[in-house]
Amino acid sequence: MNQEIAFGIFKTGRNIFLTGSAGTGKTYLLNQYIQYLQERDIQPTITAPTGIAASHIGGMTIHSFFGIGIKEWIDDYFLDCLLQKEYLYRRLRAMKVLIIDEISMVSPELFVSVDKILRAFKNSDKPFGGIQIILSGDFFQLPPVSKTAKNIKFAWQTGEWQAANLKVCYLEEKFRQSDESLISILDEIRAGSVSENSMDVFRACYKKELPNSFKAAKLYTHNEDVDRINKEELEALSGEPKIFKSLNKGSRKNIERILNSSLVIEELKLKKGALVIFIKNNYEAGYINGTLGKVISFSKTTGAPIVEIFSGEKIAAEPEDWKYENEKGELKAVIRQIPLRLAWALTVHKSQGMTLDAAEIDLSKTFEAGQGYVALSRIRSIKGLRLMGLNEVALQVDESVLNIDREMRDCSRLYALKFRSFSDEEKEKMNGEFIVKSGGVILKRLKKSS
Repeated sequence: MNQEIAFGIFKTGRNIFLTGSAGTGKTYLLNQYIQYLQERDIQPTITAPTGIAASHIGGMTIHSFFGIGIKEWIDDYFLDCLLQKEYLYRRLRAMKVLIIDEISMVSPELFVSVDKILRAFKNSDKPFGGIQIILSGDFFQLPPVSKTAKNIKFAWQTGEWQAANLKVCYLEEKFRQSDESLISILDEIRAGSVSENSMDVFRACYKKELPNSFKAAKLYTHNEDVDRINKEELEALSGEPKIFKSLNKGSRKNIERILNSSLVIEELKLKKGALVIFIKNNYEAGYINGTLGKVISFSKTTGAPIVEIFSGEKIAAEPEDWKYENEKGELKAVIRQIPLRLAWALTVHKSQGMTLDAAEIDLSKTFEAGQGYVALSRIRSIKGLRLMGLNEVALQVDESVLNIDREMRDCSRLYALKFRSFSDEEKEKMNGEFIVKSGGVILKRLKKSS
């Protein structure tokens, strides 16, 4: 399917799953549709599962928008608590279109919870309360951690996905041609067969020296490698480390719940010159979860680290709170800590949603299909790749994802044929009905002067 056909389907108000490989313009199409709606006085709700993904499309995290804290799954009692919140009531009752980007990173539990919340607030039995939902993403990314059945990893495996009757828009035309060799390699991984030419490219990248202009992040598959490298790099800097210990309130069990569901750590060691990553969203302060930078000093008044991010802006990383609430909405634990972690090295999983100019990637201990694809799709071009190792799992992808990908391509092609069969009058009628239903304004066309 091309962008023109997909955009036409978007405008009819159908529920959409937008997908396609790197360079097909998924984000561009989303932005075009957002602009189309806004011009007609319809304000779409734009969300994503992580702060860095949300920032790419000017949205909020799903957890923040729906007021569910760090929860993935909500029960009826917690839903009743949400229904009592006036700001949520106003926000969700007014919603007409919901966009979720990076849908592959949304857990099945969270996806089901969003449907449950919207049905309740809209007082409707229709999927997602009867509004238009646009889901965008690529299921070749790593699955989120699911706490339910092991055979359910992705949102597409839920009954709620099936009930939404999503029209698949699988973009197949390439637009971003900045590095055709990288895009070709990623497409081969998606097809489940990597050519000898691509392996030659990997061999040429093995332990190659990167230009000094590149600030290379190090991506590893295991936490212990990441922690070891970050510790070594910190120790290599001169001076004594400044130690930040968290302030904890609540039982140890509930503190552990926060630690297990977030990136906050109880003891953070920093020095001037340390590479760091922000691990929380604070739009007013100028950072999001995933912002990278370097510690350049410490505040003389509060002692907080001053971080220069890559845009050149300097930010004081003051302490933030991580909270745990029980099913009744009662606050049970709080961790207050500096919202930073060392970032010379990151896990492949944590790198999802980032775009890197350069990366040193070690896939020699890959243990999960899809990790290699995710790591390689973080970089802008092969020029920025320094490969430290590769094993037989690194270039594999989940068999179920290969199968669903083929199925979705077929669905997309079939619906494109059906959409082309509609007359212009039929399409315009569907577009108009959707705009009216959503409380928007139909723009009148100017008649051509004779």
